[in-house]
Amino acid sequence: MRIVRRILGTTLALLLCAPSAWAQQTHVIHQSALDQAVQQRVSQDQADRDAIRSFLHRSEVTEVATKAGLSVQKAEAAVSTLQGDDLRQIAAQARTADQQLAGGATTVVITTTTIIIILLVVILIVAIAK
Repeated sequence: MRIVRRILGTTLALLLCAPSAWAQQTHVIHQSALDQAVQQRVSQDQADRDAIRSFLHRSEVTEVATKAGLSVQKAEAAVSTLQGDDLRQIAAQARTADQQLAGGATTVVITTTTIIIILLVVILIVAIAK
C-alpha cells in the first residue's frame, strides 16, 4: 500500500510539474520589437519637448510672455514634467504656432499671441498640477 501511494504521489507530482517544465515561453511580442517601440516613444517624446523648448526660445514668445507677466523660464522648466497626451497636444500647438511665426504670419497677430499665452498658461498649469 505504501509503495502504491509513493508511486501515485510521484506520478502526480511529475504530472503537475511537467507542463510548466515543458512549456516554452512564448511572448506575444518579441523583446527586440518591444525595445524598439520604447525607444521610438522616448525619441518622439524628446522631439516633442524640443519643439516646445524651441518655441519658447522665440523672441516673439518671450516678448508676449513678458507683457503678460508670465515666466518663460518656469514654463521651460515645466516642459520636462509633461508626458502623454498633454505633451503631444502642447507640442502640436507649439509646432503650429512656430510655423505661423516662421511664415511671417503678421496678419494673425492676435491669434498667434493668443496661442502663445495659452501654451504658456497650459504648461504652467500642468506643471503646478503635478
